[in-house]
Amino acid sequence: MKAIISLFYLFVYFSWQAQVNPAITSWLINMDGSTGRHYVQGNPTPIVDADLANCQQVQYSNNWVYVSATGVPSYITGPFMDGNPSFTTNQNAIFKISLNPTPNAGAFNATSGGNIGIFINGTAMFDYRDGVAWNTSTNSLCGGPGNPPCPGGPAASMSWNRDAVVAEKAGFDCSKGHPAMGNYHHHQNPSAFDLDLSVISNVCTIYDAEGLYAIDSNVHSPLIGYAYDGYPVYGAYGYQNADGSGGVVRIKSGYQLRNISTRTVWADGTDVPDGPVVSATYPLGYFREDYEFVAHAGQEDYLDVHNGRFCVTPEYPNGMYCYFATVDANWNSAYPYLIGPTYYGVVTGAKVNSISEATTIYNPSSGLATNSLSEIRIFPNPSNDLFIVQAIGLVTAKVELTLTDMQGKIIATQLILPGSTLAYFDVSTLYAGTYFISYTDQKGIQNKKITVQ
Repeated sequence: MKAIISLFYLFVYFSWQAQVNPAITSWLINMDGSTGRHYVQGNPTPIVDADLANCQQVQYSNNWVYVSATGVPSYITGPFMDGNPSFTTNQNAIFKISLNPTPNAGAFNATSGGNIGIFINGTAMFDYRDGVAWNTSTNSLCGGPGNPPCPGGPAASMSWNRDAVVAEKAGFDCSKGHPAMGNYHHHQNPSAFDLDLSVISNVCTIYDAEGLYAIDSNVHSPLIGYAYDGYPVYGAYGYQNADGSGGVVRIKSGYQLRNISTRTVWADGTDVPDGPVVSATYPLGYFREDYEFVAHAGQEDYLDVHNGRFCVTPEYPNGMYCYFATVDANWNSAYPYLIGPTYYGVVTGAKVNSISEATTIYNPSSGLATNSLSEIRIFPNPSNDLFIVQAIGLVTAKVELTLTDMQGKIIATQLILPGSTLAYFDVSTLYAGTYFISYTDQKGIQNKKITVQ
């Protein structure tokens, strides 16, 4: 009997552990059949796709979580104004992520081209690179679309490797993402260009979209994904000190641009074949090797060489090594953006074709993850035709918005879906006057007054 009781408590313990593990509970699982949408250049009306958005299923064992996803986000993707002919397509992927990440005790593994992790909506996470480098033999770019292959193999073997965030800005959609042969991904913080304090792309002007979350400088940023070494990736803001004290601040990259005008040596002094001189065509920051790491002793809001730190977060109150999606003071993406150029932990995660062990299907209704929505903002207000509702923070559960008149009569309803941030109310046919947009958050029912002119 004692053995049976012990086994029962062991089962309860592991079940409880699963339910409180953010690597199991934090994924955005599609519960309503919502599908992706995309823009076609020249048409500001999005096209509704057939592929399901976000994640479809999460399974777990004692050591692994398996996330089945299409790789299609719930926010609108495209267009890609640099001539990229690809569209966001269903990747039919299963991602395998460790539930027990371990630090790398030996030489750190460099990040590589392609997937280095997964965002909580099932879309792919890439590092800084775009597969293009500088061929010192021909003094020209090599690798990637439109360039000859790099000699001797992949571009990563070259001395000067191009930074995708700088070089491919024109090809990112409003959500700062783009596809590679259908595999939609982000190299950087997945928050829309037009939400930055200094807007560096005008793509949102016509092709408005959202991104995974909206930065809120007043609260700890949400957990937005996991790297292939099993460690979590957070948004741009966190607690100033690793123990959770000091208030919420922007978490900063430890990398900075080097003070160079020629590209002859790396930051560590290694003499390498020369790259192009710094110019308007090849500005500082165009290549990864234009950066150097500077340790900031005693300043815990600066990250290490992997773009992470060990710290307390809302999901990990006892502390965990965490990466952050770094931005500068204007909220523009800051190198190395997400992870890298090396992983902190042992890389065990990957895309897999099947699951070869017994697993439990995670039921999101029993999870402990909470909606990170901190508020909504409505603009323009007043307006005579359209009100845009912008959710600040991360939407992890459907937000129903209700437009009512002064007498409480319901005029229209809209939804903000998990993993998206925007909703629209067309008021062009309404009489001028005062109306209300209502929604429910963790504090209860909230009412925002709007004025129709």
